[in-house]
Amino acid sequence: MFICVCNAITERQVQEAVASGAQSLSDLEAQLGVGGCCGCCRETASDYLPGGQYAGYVTETQDEGAFEHDAANDSTLMPLQAVAVSRA
Repeated sequence: MFICVCNAITERQVQEAVASGAQSLSDLEAQLGVGGCCGCCRETASDYLPGGQYAGYVTETQDEGAFEHDAANDSTLMPLQAVAVSRA
């Protein structure tokens, strides 16, 4: 899932920044650019910080530092397939 559309920042990137020590929205902005454009992502990004609604999702497993749950938009999970759209 994209957290910041303006800068194409994903949930996984935010989780990794928090796991690496980001403690505030300023930290996320400095590391990733979150909230630097329109600011619509600030509230959602803050939810991943310590004490936030999604802070518990920043758990790492023993497998190469991977997160317990893959991000929904992770392109390594499955290749994107073209979809034909017909106009009637």
